Amino acid sequence: MENSSFNWQVVAASVIGTSHEKRSQPCQDAHCWRLLPNGVLAAAVADGAGSAALAEVGAKIAVEAVVETICQQQERLPENDDEWQVFLTASLQVARAQVEAEAAVRQVAARDLACTLIAVVATPELIAVAQIGDGAAVAGDSAGNAIALTVPPCGEYINETIFLISPNAIETAQFQVLREKLRHLAVFSDGLQMLALKIPEGTPHGPFFAPLFRFSGEWKEEEDAKQQLESFLRSPRVSERTDDDLTLLLATFSSSEAQDN
Repeated sequence: MENSSFNWQVVAASVIGTSHEKRSQPCQDAHCWRLLPNGVLAAAVADGAGSAALAEVGAKIAVEAVVETICQQQERLPENDDEWQVFLTASLQVARAQVEAEAAVRQVAARDLACTLIAVVATPELIAVAQIGDGAAVAGDSAGNAIALTVPPCGEYINETIFLISPNAIETAQFQVLREKLRHLAVFSDGLQMLALKIPEGTPHGPFFAPLFRFSGEWKEEEDAKQQLESFLRSPRVSERTDDDLTLLLATFSSSEAQDN
């Protein structure tokens, strides 16, 4: 394979929150990722609005649409930060249009499919992120230090956020391009914010990420790794702090050189 010597090793999971289990609601989070040639990763995480009747549908459509749009443009990735913002904005617009189209087919309001959305493109040289709503993306360097890529917006109320279908959502989206050779990436929905971030400033909590970055770089079997990640998200350490749906996507960049060290 063209990219056999270097690529992102990815494991991701979405699990239902205890509050949704009690109310017999589905998991309203979704994630999607694809590995592309030359060590490029396209990934997305979405969190369906708790008040939206078809939140899980909107979240699934949004992550799949944005990742597919990125993949279709993989041969023409941007060169500068302004081009990255245009590129990611166009991907968000496609995702929004597909959510709105699904709402029209189902003859419901678009707000019934409301969700947040985080889209990431990670290459060997940089990580580019676009974010609408809460949740966050965090990078890790080769020493394991956690670096904020995005921060959850601070609304007036604790559960206030903006959704993909909200007015001006795309115009007010966060964009970040970090041009470093970063080893680790974590993208997560807002259910993990209280554990993963120092609130209200939104900076990463190092002790939370250190073992996750280590795990992300060491697992061998994807299915086993996914089960371990799901077990972590369902563990008392997590469930005692949050009853929300949880999504965590972890990626570690590995090369033949790194594997030999």
